[in-house]
Amino acid sequence: MARPDLRRNDEMRKVKITTDYTIYAEGSVLIEVGDTRVLCTATVEETTPAFLKDTGLGWVTAEYSMLPRATHTRKKRDIKTLKLDGRSSEIQRLIGRALRAVVDRKALGERQIIIDCDVLQADGGTRCASITGGYVALYLACKKLLDTGVIERMPLTDAVSAVSVGIFEDEAVLDLNYAEDSRAIADCNVVMTGSGDFVEIQGTGEGRPFTREELTKLLSLGKKGTAKLCRAQRKALGLRAPEQEE
Repeated sequence: MARPDLRRNDEMRKVKITTDYTIYAEGSVLIEVGDTRVLCTATVEETTPAFLKDTGLGWVTAEYSMLPRATHTRKKRDIKTLKLDGRSSEIQRLIGRALRAVVDRKALGERQIIIDCDVLQADGGTRCASITGGYVALYLACKKLLDTGVIERMPLTDAVSAVSVGIFEDEAVLDLNYAEDSRAIADCNVVMTGSGDFVEIQGTGEGRPFTREELTKLLSLGKKGTAKLCRAQRKALGLRAPEQEE
């Protein structure tokens, strides 16, 4: 089997993370995974949702959207219907859950960090790129809070990243682009910490059910992919080892 872009089954697309991509946000990142490009920005607000008032705990949440011509055909803006479409709503909840998994909310204090993930160009894996880039933007915002004395310790307990895996033409492959994703027999998104623990696994048999053996292969590929993404995150942040993030 030959993949559309001739990569090996266990080979990821080229990953590039550019920090401080915009000048106003407390943390900003452009992440490029192959031809997928997502702008991730972090905004710090000195308020929390009402359900956290007077708890001493902070909150991290996310919003996700796609520019109209990020895809092959124009996607209408959500403002046209006055509500967020179901896909975007599900994706931004996933991003928020993934990021909160590595946040010490007590150390963050009673404030909220909002991660905006705007897809500039989509070629598969936009939610995974949003999580991976969103973590870097979140780190930059937290580092700024720490450096200015707003918080006493780094609230991030680990890194987190995500990658897509799937069964394409009956073989397990890593980091699907759109051509593969649209024809995949099974499609999964694997979210893992820098320490190698699972945060979330989303998997669906599209063309047929998939076996336990295939799932094992997919998870192994996911672990390999997220490890590479974690290294890219550390490189972008100027960190040599996970423990240095503290």
